[in-house]
Amino acid sequence: MTLGYDERLPLYQRLREEMLAKIAAGEWSPGAPIPTEAELTRLYGVAIGTVRKAVDTLVNEGLLLRSQGRGTFVRRPNFDASLARFFRQVNASGGREIPTSRILSKALQKPSGEIAKALALKGGEQVLRMERLRMIEDRTLFHEEIWLPASRFIVLLDIDSDTFGDLLYPFYEKQCGQCIASARETLTVGSADAEMAGTLAIGEGDPIVVIERTALGYDRSPLEYRLSRAAAANFRYQIDIC
Repeated sequence: MTLGYDERLPLYQRLREEMLAKIAAGEWSPGAPIPTEAELTRLYGVAIGTVRKAVDTLVNEGLLLRSQGRGTFVRRPNFDASLARFFRQVNASGGREIPTSRILSKALQKPSGEIAKALALKGGEQVLRMERLRMIEDRTLFHEEIWLPASRFIVLLDIDSDTFGDLLYPFYEKQCGQCIASARETLTVGSADAEMAGTLAIGEGDPIVVIERTALGYDRSPLEYRLSRAAAANFRYQIDIC
């Protein structure tokens, strides 16, 4: 197979782009093994050193994962781990839990300039906005606003909200064929207005933590923009310094 892309790029970089295109197109699925080095060498007619360098690049970028004795897999990241680092997600018995979810609303709308920029939308493109709660034992831990490009996620509008489940990214993949590969997060501190105070069962003006997330596909295109808000009393920051 002849490699496309800019011939001025090093050969391993062109192979890396070809492999990334297969991941982005869903030909190589998250969690599934990619072809072996020998198979890639035969498929693309390049030296094994070129294959290894291309694979190394994607491993270092966090898109592939090597498993000793098993092969190399398309990496499926655990995004809930980011929330677990910063918030006490415990039930009444003190055990750790993944919050359950409740979709409050979903609707098509015209995005604000901020949302359009975050999702790299062109003029006139709509978004699907969802509002949801994440809860532990009927106690609201997070309030979330989520915006998705309507052109990619429109089918979600007609799906019963009760069937979405607690983890959205596997649901996106199953229903829309859109795979989230990575995300950028920013944490800031604000204060609760009357409505948010009621939602989070805190006092008006109490401090809240706001988590801004832009989730990207394997081709680095933005697929989701999300604002999560939680009571600052549940927030903790810990880092090991060596």
